[in-house]
Amino acid sequence: MKHVFDVIKKPLFTEKGMDMKESDNKILIQVNADANKHEIKQAMEEIFKVKVDKVNVVNIKGKKRRYGKSIGMRSDKRKAIVTLKPGEKLDFIEGV
Repeated sequence: MKHVFDVIKKPLFTEKGMDMKESDNKILIQVNADANKHEIKQAMEEIFKVKVDKVNVVNIKGKKRRYGKSIGMRSDKRKAIVTLKPGEKLDFIEGV
């Protein structure tokens, strides 16, 4: 098994993610491309000390971008939508 800090890269602060957090108690995070649902769940529970109900994973293909004359590719991403159990709360930005 991977180290828990290798599984989770960063939280994603988007408008859609904030709406999901407020209405459905779901957290949007970017994870390692090799991580599976079980590893993501264990990492969230160990790092943030919250109970996780379920994990959904989305793979995002990198886009082609042109840089001058050459064409490059952005890297592929993988994000997870983590649903917390009822009564659990997680605030990434506290004291703002």
